[in-house]
Amino acid sequence: MADDVKTAADNAADQMKSAAATATEQMRDGAEQARSAFSEHVAEPAKRTGEAMKQSGEKIAEGGATIGKTIIDQAEQNAREAFNAMREAASAKDLTQVMKIQGDFLREQSQRSMSQAKEIGEMIMQFGRDAVAPLRGPGPR
Repeated sequence: MADDVKTAADNAADQMKSAAATATEQMRDGAEQARSAFSEHVAEPAKRTGEAMKQSGEKIAEGGATIGKTIIDQAEQNAREAFNAMREAASAKDLTQVMKIQGDFLREQSQRSMSQAKEIGEMIMQFGRDAVAPLRGPGPR
């Protein structure tokens, strides 16, 4: 009978070890599934959002630099045109010719200013679209 009790105790111990090993394996599997789900549903979307924001920031910086350069180029062109008009006025024969040179300059400068403002406005619109494109992503999934 002592042998039967010992055998039963050994069998129970083996079953408990087996059950503990199975439970440990199931816990590991559950933890791995939780890590995988967290990565898929939280970490990866956050990473994609961070990358999109970085791309958007780069586009904004590029756009700002391009707009700044264009504004400087336009100012330089306007200054050249103003000096050309002043040279012409300085070499004018009479006041009528000075008035004509000044009127022509003002008319051309007005057209140039509208054209330049339109160019800058279009650039700003394009840079805005480019900057938000990474945030919009490829569309619905």
